Amino acid sequence: LLKKELIPDQDWNATWEASYEPVIINEFCRIRAPFHKVEGSYKYDLIIEPKMSFGTGHHATTKMMVEMILDSKFDGQKGLDMGSGTGVLAIAACKRGATTMDAVDIDDFAYENCIENIATNGVADQVKVYMGDVRCIEGKSYDFILANINRNILLSDLDSYLRTLNNGGELFMSGFLDSDVEVMCSAAKERGLKLNKERHTNGWAALSFIKA
Repeated sequence: LLKKELIPDQDWNATWEASYEPVIINEFCRIRAPFHKVEGSYKYDLIIEPKMSFGTGHHATTKMMVEMILDSKFDGQKGLDMGSGTGVLAIAACKRGATTMDAVDIDDFAYENCIENIATNGVADQVKVYMGDVRCIEGKSYDFILANINRNILLSDLDSYLRTLNNGGELFMSGFLDSDVEVMCSAAKERGLKLNKERHTNGWAALSFIKA
């Protein structure tokens, strides 16, 4: 028999917020929602409104990408955040010195959320947001590219990325499993890319390559 139970009315939003924790990366970067209190002990305080877009820092792939960004210096460089979601990677890259960023996502919710988040983090004048696919970057050039998507799209769009990546530039990729690393490295090697950084967390992987 089915049973019904009347649940007392409550502030469901407050209940959800209480269970939503900030993400700490490398002990000096904190990714938090606007409703979290400010903590001044972190060098980088990234504010991400958790809506329907991917990229709050809670997933291993986003966290590893941010870790690699924090280990890099992008002073004076122009970068691309492909499959940008919330825009967290573009924002982190700006904090690490990138002068300008293009953020591209095919999803309209992500597009709107990214615009909101770059404004909240004070980098709206540095990040240009596009709604669309890899065709948005045709004819452009970048010093580095961030792409946290999935294996199939990364492999499909890899040549398009490389056409826009300047010589000596770095391509950061995640969104695939440890078991996909061999095929990702093979595709990169075939195109003359050199493996530079590698990270693994909970069965997920992140790689970066240098374009010779």
